[in-house]
This record gives sequence, structure tokens and C-alpha cells, in this order.
Amino acid sequence: MSRFVLNRLFSAVPTLFIAIAIAFFMMRVAPGGPFDSDRQLAPAIEANLRKAYHLDEPLYMQFGRYLVGLAQGDFGPSFKYQDFTVGQLIMKGLPISLSLALGSVLIATTAGILIGMIAAFRQNSRIDHVAMAGAMAGIAIPNFVMAPLLTLLLGVHLGWLPVGGWGKPEQVILPLFALALPKIAYVARLTRASTIEVLRSNFIRTARSKGLPNRLILARHALKASLMPVVSYLGPATASAIVSAVVIESIFGIPGIGRYFVLGALNRDYTLVMGMVVLYAALILLFNLLVDLLYGLLDPKVRFE
Repeated sequence: MSRFVLNRLFSAVPTLFIAIAIAFFMMRVAPGGPFDSDRQLAPAIEANLRKAYHLDEPLYMQFGRYLVGLAQGDFGPSFKYQDFTVGQLIMKGLPISLSLALGSVLIATTAGILIGMIAAFRQNSRIDHVAMAGAMAGIAIPNFVMAPLLTLLLGVHLGWLPVGGWGKPEQVILPLFALALPKIAYVARLTRASTIEVLRSNFIRTARSKGLPNRLILARHALKASLMPVVSYLGPATASAIVSAVVIESIFGIPGIGRYFVLGALNRDYTLVMGMVVLYAALILLFNLLVDLLYGLLDPKVRFE
């Protein structure tokens, strides 16, 4: 397993480098700059600022300088938040964004598996049809539509939950469920399909012929085999939750790294946007590696191979 982890980490380096290079040059060739604003700066002042941040150098030199700093753990200063470095902003917002993304994945996995199992055991019943119709609706409605709908219904009209902020338990509920609902739908459909297939397997028939109750068959025999497609989906689901959290944080005013990413893009804060891109790419690669390891632990054939 250690060799597998090392190989995956080494293979992630070129992927991360390509993501950094694409984001770096796209930011530089986009119209505008970090010092463009409604108030025009004097040419001499702007020239001094560009020199101070090395923006007057050729692009390849800027890129090389950024890679050297990145290898030393330095994301550079922020153009927008001049009193903070990009690393400080990341450390400030990362715990909030990770708790939001991982919490939504945990809710989606738990609720989706439960709904999918119930639908599989009651296949073609009214419960099954209602659950799968709800799952299709959850897949069809994106986060940026679901979040305002939940805000209007539960926050504005009914007044049950606050529609913004972060820190209090009641402020966490709406963002978590707005981010989790589409993933609940995906997990429920995957669990239902895999459970139906497993329940038709020979070893399940053998367990039933021995007179074992359905609850014991599900817990001891069907559950682990049914979870394999769900585990495969956890990597993309976690990556999607991290990226989708940018939208959710903007809608609910959550002080996570998604807000810095949006503001950095709007203000052409090159170093801030690059720091967020590097962070998102590294997190996606890390979670995909963790899912592969979990898959190997659940499936002995994968671990043997």
C-alpha cells in the first residue's frame, strides 16, 4: 500500500503543475489587472507597484518566480487584502470551507445510503417511486437554484432558520443541506441500483435459504458489497462539494475560501486566485487518493491486485 501511495503522489505532481500553469497564464492574459479600478493611478505610481510585485517582468520569469515561492510554501502577498498574505487568508477560511464540504458529503452519504437501501428493499413500490422521483428532482436542480429556494421557503416565508452567517448551529443547517441535496440524490440512486443487483446474487439466495432475517442479510452480507459504487463516487462527490461550496458561501455570506476566490477573480488578485487554484487542485487529488485507499480496504480483490 505504501508503494501505491507513493506512486499516486508522484503521479499527482504533473497534474498539479498543469493546473497551476493553465491558471497562471489564463489569469495573466485576461483583460484588466490588479491595479485597474475606478480611480486611475498615476503612471509613475502604477509602474512602481508593478515593479514591486514583479509584474513588469516577462511571463516566464513571473511563472518561475511563483513556482520557486510555491515550493517553499509561499503563496505570495494578496493584492486586494494588503495586510495579509495568501497563506494567511487560506488558513483563515479553509477550516470553514472544509467543514461545510465534508459535512455535506457525510450527510449525503448517510441519507443517500438509507434512502437507496429502503427503495431497493421495496422495489417498484410507492416508496420506491417517490424516493427515485425525489432523487431525479435533486439531480436536476443545481445548487445555485436549490440554495435560494431553501432560503425563501425556510428562512424568509417560514422564518425557521437564518439565511446568512456562520458560527451558530442554526446558521449551518441551510448551507449544509443546500450543498448536500444533489449528492443525496446521486448516492440514493447508486445505492438502490447496486443493492438490487447484490440482492439477486447467489450468496444472498443462500443466506435467505438458511432462514436469516432480511435485517441480518442486509447488515452482514449485502451492505458491504452494495457500498462499492458509493465509495467510488465519494472522490468526485468530495471534489464537487469543495468546488460547489464557492457558490454556497457566496449565497449565504459564509467567510470561507470560496468568498476569497470570487473576490480575487473579480479584482484580478493574481496571487489570491492562484493560491485557491493550487489548494482546490491539491484537495481534489488528496481526496481521490483517500477514496482509492478506502476502496482497496473494502474490496480484497482490489487490494490483492
